[in-house]
Amino acid sequence: MIRVAAAQFAVTNNVQDNLATCLRMIKQAALCSPDLIVLPEFVNHNSWYDNQAHCYEVAVSLDGDFINSIKAAAAESRAYLVLNATVKRPERGELHCTGTSLLISPQGELLAQNNKQVLVGHENDFLDPADTVGPVIDTAIGKLAMYSCMDGVINETPRGLALRGAQILCNSLNSFALDEGDLHIPVRAAENKVFVVAANKVGPLIPEALLVPVSEATSIPLHFLNGAGDSQIVAPDGTVLALAGKGEEVIWADIDPSLADHKTRPDGTDIFKQRRPQLYQALGENPAEQPLPEFTGALDLSVAAISIAAKGTEALAEAVSAVQANPQHKLICLPELFWLAGTHYAEQQVAMSEQVVASLTAACAPDQYVATSIVRQHGDKLAHCAVLISHKGLELIQAQVHFSQRFAWSALTDQFAVYDSIHGKLALVLEDDAIYPESFRLIAMQGCEVVLAPVRQQESWQCKTGLLERASENRVNLVSASTLPQHNLICVLQTEFTIMTPWQQRQFDGLLSAGVQVSGQAGHYVTSATVHPRAAHNKVCSQNTDLIKNRPWKLMQAML
Repeated sequence: MIRVAAAQFAVTNNVQDNLATCLRMIKQAALCSPDLIVLPEFVNHNSWYDNQAHCYEVAVSLDGDFINSIKAAAAESRAYLVLNATVKRPERGELHCTGTSLLISPQGELLAQNNKQVLVGHENDFLDPADTVGPVIDTAIGKLAMYSCMDGVINETPRGLALRGAQILCNSLNSFALDEGDLHIPVRAAENKVFVVAANKVGPLIPEALLVPVSEATSIPLHFLNGAGDSQIVAPDGTVLALAGKGEEVIWADIDPSLADHKTRPDGTDIFKQRRPQLYQALGENPAEQPLPEFTGALDLSVAAISIAAKGTEALAEAVSAVQANPQHKLICLPELFWLAGTHYAEQQVAMSEQVVASLTAACAPDQYVATSIVRQHGDKLAHCAVLISHKGLELIQAQVHFSQRFAWSALTDQFAVYDSIHGKLALVLEDDAIYPESFRLIAMQGCEVVLAPVRQQESWQCKTGLLERASENRVNLVSASTLPQHNLICVLQTEFTIMTPWQQRQFDGLLSAGVQVSGQAGHYVTSATVHPRAAHNKVCSQNTDLIKNRPWKLMQAML
């Protein structure tokens, strides 16, 4: 066991004051005798600059007083230390800087550095993005890796580090966004089954003198121009082991890094071994050469996720009645194999599956689609398939793409399909594909506007954060139905999205990319909402930061 800590604090525009704060917080964190301390992003200066010369002036040198003082503090604390700062890069040309995470040893030596891969907003105006992947450092306390803030709002950077063997991901943040702590940080741990130690800021993220004028000019409330806090330590199953509040604070937890070497789900599926990199190659291609198809979806669309209480033939009757009783919902998602109590005899369900398709076809209104999963013939084998049914019959068949122990008998398909319906572009994703971030990426890159996910939740993180995060980081609406109604989930994309742009109706709510979550409740079998298919066309969360086009496609070798 080792002890890890995250220090949460405010940073100003005075570099010397910030150094003093860093040294004070390192000393405070050392009181809990940690083996690892993680500090926030941009600890040398707030991410706000008059011009490029100003950015360079306040950046630190790797051999300068700022970093040397931090090294001495790390040695005094006898802990590994991760911090992030803007770093001068004279070798790249005049006034060049990077946002860089640094790992310092308990002996005060600089062991590794990692430049930020995904820049957000005006960072693009002042900083150079990474041109090499970050290192995974094998230390006495485990295999450590670093990333910062926006690198973790989308999946690729942490995913690559985990695939290369990292056990503990150290995330330094400079964020106002509530969805960093509520959504993105815990999912990065759970989807990779690693530990994440995340340190965010509190206090103003811009010069204090500018708080009021910037708030008035952007309609962003003052409190959202401050760091959101919520620093946290997350276990490989997505459990938050320690969580900071909204003020200056040090949090810590005792962890066993070796737990991050186990990548199995409850059914025994190894989620790293069952990845299919040969199918992910498009993720590593130039987004400039991958224009999204034209979006044709409705502005507003009523949808529902419906759980089924009964089993067997009674379950089918209940499902038919539910569809017929809800003609106002144009997309309905039912759970995976909803008539079964489990999956032990799923391969024997071909005849029942045919009955399900026939009955739901008859139940659908002319403008209605229903999604669920069935078992059907796929070549010379059986396959577990998600299906989309209309009054005309089967409209889309999506066989499982990734192997799972639950459906070890199932044939697999090699692609995700998108169906151009009368309501917009739709896709289907099964439980055992939804856990892979690569799946939703491939679906979103085809212009999908609404994903229907018939699932049977195996891990609690999926319904709490996983599916919502998948939909949000790709900007697709989501309708997911599970066996238990409290696990049902709908993600509604906001029609007004990009921050720092004029919004007419939406009040700024502190979210960077998260959609609106509509969750099911125990005992309430119908979860409904109005989604906005056409809102999926806007994937720009902030200036020059597109959630799909700005993925670090040149640095994804580990994923591919």
